[in-house]
Amino acid sequence: MRIVSGKYRGMKLVGFEGRDIRPTADRVKESLFNILRESVVGADVLDLFCGSGNLGIECLSRGAEFVRFNDISKASIAVLKSNLARLKDDNYAVSNSDYKSCLSLGEKYGLIFLDPPYASDAGVRALEIISERGCLDVGGIAVLERGQPFNGSVSGLTAYDERKYGGTYLTFFRADGD
Repeated sequence: MRIVSGKYRGMKLVGFEGRDIRPTADRVKESLFNILRESVVGADVLDLFCGSGNLGIECLSRGAEFVRFNDISKASIAVLKSNLARLKDDNYAVSNSDYKSCLSLGEKYGLIFLDPPYASDAGVRALEIISERGCLDVGGIAVLERGQPFNGSVSGLTAYDERKYGGTYLTFFRADGD
């Protein structure tokens, strides 16, 4: 894993050992950020199931205003903190809680990444909470990464694009009315 672009371009991130963790592949991440382009600059970002912090650190590298990293796993938070220690930024916060608690903080974001374990339905449930609690700014984007296409709906959010990269699907959402 490496940072693709911006002020930390080329920085290699500490990752996880074993096959239980599935970080976003560099080629998928590069495509994702080509789609998002200027949506990152100046945005408040939530990396909800952050793991190593791969996506959120890419956002900091590309000019995000603030990133909240959250993961329920203490091992993930330890890896994340070792990656964050190498940055020159301090415009981030780290929380070690389940996604429901994190989404209860009352914060709003211009960009939200949801990359839960593929076997879990936590990403879709998190989208429902994001919609219910108004966690997404007007014009904001939520991106769900999972191992299958999104077939359904989330009240208050519109899935406006979906891309497939090998076994990875990225589905892009906006709040209804945006």
